[in-house]
Amino acid sequence: MSRSQLVAENLPLLRRYSRALTGSQASGDAYVGAMLEALLEDQSLLNEERGARAGLFRLFTQIWNSVAVNGDSAPALNSSEHRLANITPLPRQAFLLLSLEGFSEEEVAFILQINVADVRKLADEAGQELAAEIATDVLIIEDETFIAMDIESLVKKLGHNVIGVARTHADALALAKTKQPGLILADIQLADGSSGLDAVNDLLKTFEVPVVFITAYPERFLTGERPEPAFLISKPFQPAMVSAVASQALFFQRNSRNRMPRAAAS
Repeated sequence: MSRSQLVAENLPLLRRYSRALTGSQASGDAYVGAMLEALLEDQSLLNEERGARAGLFRLFTQIWNSVAVNGDSAPALNSSEHRLANITPLPRQAFLLLSLEGFSEEEVAFILQINVADVRKLADEAGQELAAEIATDVLIIEDETFIAMDIESLVKKLGHNVIGVARTHADALALAKTKQPGLILADIQLADGSSGLDAVNDLLKTFEVPVVFITAYPERFLTGERPEPAFLISKPFQPAMVSAVASQALFFQRNSRNRMPRAAAS
């Protein structure tokens, strides 16, 4: 496989990681773009000692940590993104690389250029930091009973309260009227043929809330009217990935702005 093919194959994963790290698709893509420009100028920058994917993430990390990208001359970041960049970035990186991207501790040590003991310490620090941020009311939109039960059990273990499980678009709207959720975990294709994506977009017309889509049809998220902010997990999913993405979604939301009705904010 050529170098360009390796980069193309891993680009969606880099974009996902960069978005989770920055909390913004636009600035996340800007950092990935800066990495690609650096690689085009000097292909020797890619260290493949731990494989091409780990090498790309290592190079991205070097760009992310560089003054040229993070400083005033960087792609424009809003104030909330600047605040996020100042909140213990290394623990956040270690947590995401382990839980979201599925790298081994040794690979994360290579990417961050630290030792394995430090990786474990950073991941634990991130978990403690996030634990204080994420407790909220969760709405689950999922039509498959056993999957819904698994997700409900998982989010309760994280300290959340589940306000209900909706199997259809109409159920989701009705549950949200009883209590406004602080996080939505949603499938896209629902039991009666309705769309979880449409349900979420309808809910976001009246209040702002982070959304994590957990779906066997990720292409429908990519081609539909995507809500912002939203994250995507493909089925079958690993519990650790759901924990990582849900925690990050709440972390960015809590640190960027308080939830409020859109009408009140306008």
